[in-house]
Formats: sequence, structure tokens, C-alpha cells
Amino acid sequence: MPKAAGKEKPNIHVIAKNRSASFEYFIDETFEAGLVLTGTEVKSIRERACQITDAFCLIRDREAWLHGVHIPPYSHGTVWNVDPDRKRKLLLHKRQIDYLDRKLRLKGVALVPLQLYFDEHNRVKLTIGLGRGKKLYDKRDDMAKRDVNREIQRALKERSR
Repeated sequence: MPKAAGKEKPNIHVIAKNRSASFEYFIDETFEAGLVLTGTEVKSIRERACQITDAFCLIRDREAWLHGVHIPPYSHGTVWNVDPDRKRKLLLHKRQIDYLDRKLRLKGVALVPLQLYFDEHNRVKLTIGLGRGKKLYDKRDDMAKRDVNREIQRALKERSR
């Protein structure tokens, strides 16, 4: 049975979301990437959430890298804990990396982490988006639309009482 487009995956456990990404960028395409992590990093993610708000992705030497993610050290990790702010390799197909590299050469395009989660096989995955930066007037338009929708919902709620 084919999956419906745009639906959330059924058995995922969301670790962290980048809510500011949709405010700062127009997200054109999304990709799912694996992460190269150590065992203590995975245990630390299970123990407490990590932060991807200030994170960004780069492509260097035909490899995708994730910068700026803070995974706190594991409480029982001792000498096996690694640097919490180190750069981490993203696992993507070579064809996807080449495609993203071509797209990133355009002006105003960035590779933004959107969501970090455990998939149905308990592997840590990252959803990254190919985004174009928004101008200030675009952000104002989004805020105005959100306010209008909120007023409409409020009026409908009052009307149904």
C-alpha cells in the first residue's frame, strides 16, 4: 500500500525540532539523513533532549556535515564521552549529496536541519531542508497570516458556543 504524501511517519519519536527554520526560510525540499554518532551520544539523546536550533549543514569534499548541534555528555559516559559540540557526518547517498551541492551553489540557498528523531528501528535520523532565506517583509506577511488565522479560529469558536 503506497504511503500518502505529506503525512507524518507513524512510528517516530521526535527528539528536537527547529521551529525557527520555518520562520527564517522557505523550505523547498526535505531529505532524510542518518547521523554518525558514538554509543554514548545515542544514550545521551535518549536520556535528555539535544538542541538543533543554531545548527546548519555544509557539504565539504563530497560529504555532508552537521555543525552546531549540542548533544550533552552522557551522565555515565566517563572517558567515552566525546565533545558535545563536535561536527557530525550525515549519511546521504552520493547522488543526493551531489544534488544538494549543486543547489547550495545558488545564492540565498541553505541546508537547514528541521527535525531530529528516532525512526521505527530506533536509529537517529535527521530531516534536513533545502531552504531559501526570507526577507523581513516575508516574515511580516507570515505573522500577519498567522494572526488572521488565529482571529478566524477564535471567531468560529465563539460562534459555535
